[in-house]
Amino acid sequence: MAFRGLAAFGALGRALSHRDARLFFAASLTSWTGLWVHRIAVTWLAWEMTRSAFWVGMVAFCDLAPAVIFSPIAGAVADRMDRVKLTMASQAVIATEAATVGLLIATGNLTIGLLLTLEMCSGIASSFAQPARQSLMPGLVPRTDLPAAVACNSLCFNVARFIGPAIAGPLIAFGGVAPAVFLNSAAYLIATFTMPMLRVAAEARRGHAPERSIWADAVAGFRYAGSHPGIGPLLGFAAVASILMRGVQEILPPFVERLFSRGPDGLALLTASIGIGALFSGLWVASRGRLTGAVALAVGAVGCQAIFTIGFVATSWFPLALACAMLMGAAGSVHGISTQTLVQNAADPAMRGRVLSLWGMITRACPASGALALGTAGEFLGLRLPTILAMLASLLVVAWGLKRLPVMVAVLEGRRETAG
Repeated sequence: MAFRGLAAFGALGRALSHRDARLFFAASLTSWTGLWVHRIAVTWLAWEMTRSAFWVGMVAFCDLAPAVIFSPIAGAVADRMDRVKLTMASQAVIATEAATVGLLIATGNLTIGLLLTLEMCSGIASSFAQPARQSLMPGLVPRTDLPAAVACNSLCFNVARFIGPAIAGPLIAFGGVAPAVFLNSAAYLIATFTMPMLRVAAEARRGHAPERSIWADAVAGFRYAGSHPGIGPLLGFAAVASILMRGVQEILPPFVERLFSRGPDGLALLTASIGIGALFSGLWVASRGRLTGAVALAVGAVGCQAIFTIGFVATSWFPLALACAMLMGAAGSVHGISTQTLVQNAADPAMRGRVLSLWGMITRACPASGALALGTAGEFLGLRLPTILAMLASLLVVAWGLKRLPVMVAVLEGRRETAG
């Protein structure tokens, strides 16, 4: 078997040695590559239509912010129904939205208002797809390989972050935005049609039988995460850090043009650089295959990302900006993979969908909030000053995380290492 060659990667190779895991991650890589092509396309389109950092931030906000309302509900739904069917339905909606945007662009009928509305529809569907799809992983690999599978999942996202922009830049430059958006629609359709091929363990495919209302289940998920001595502080730390830091990556077009005087090629290079950094650091984290040290990595990576982001906005020299972007991506990947692995392992199986929906809310809604705030501030204060102030605030958050580190390590690492 070809995947035996991955043995050098330790736990990562073991996770990919399973047939269903390979199918799952191949579909994830396909859909997320389409997603990154789509993101590059619509953010650049919004910039071309408005020349406003605010409206670019609004596009990101409408795509990501629905997670605030819908992710807790989606987590409760994922914990009580067939997760394969829920994933298929959600991904089909995303494919349809992308096809609609592409048709409106091709016919010249797309307005900024329609774009915002359609991106919000896609954001709602993504809020349901994320917890449903991620909750399937324990049914695809043995328990001992779950940390590596979670890391591999995040790694696929970051590989796509590299491949997507590499495709998007030339495609937009030579073919326009519409083909890039249609590509995303095709990618999500492919991912949707592969879902029935998965052989998922019954306990991972279906959640528990409904015992109360969806609202009550959603509230129970918040209570469980908030009262957990490890999950609660870790997710709170990630949420605040994400609001302060991730907005930069969501509204790159204004940075590309205003700070570096570049066009779509510059946007693609910057996004691909972030993806390259995320890819290599993700490979390293995934190959660790253990929980020991993961909390320290999750906290420390945020401090590194803040410092590299300051370097990114402080320079006008594009090669240095690319290097900083690569390091930003590396630090962000370490934080994301470490946090998701810890949460996935610590969560009670009956609460897994709801806890993962909260992680999805953090990774989607918090960057959206940060992007909108940064885009608005950028209209009045420029892009550099608000970004640097946000990064300095992030370092204060890191100090808080370091203070809570011993408790989180004892709960999140000690508990599962003993259980594993």
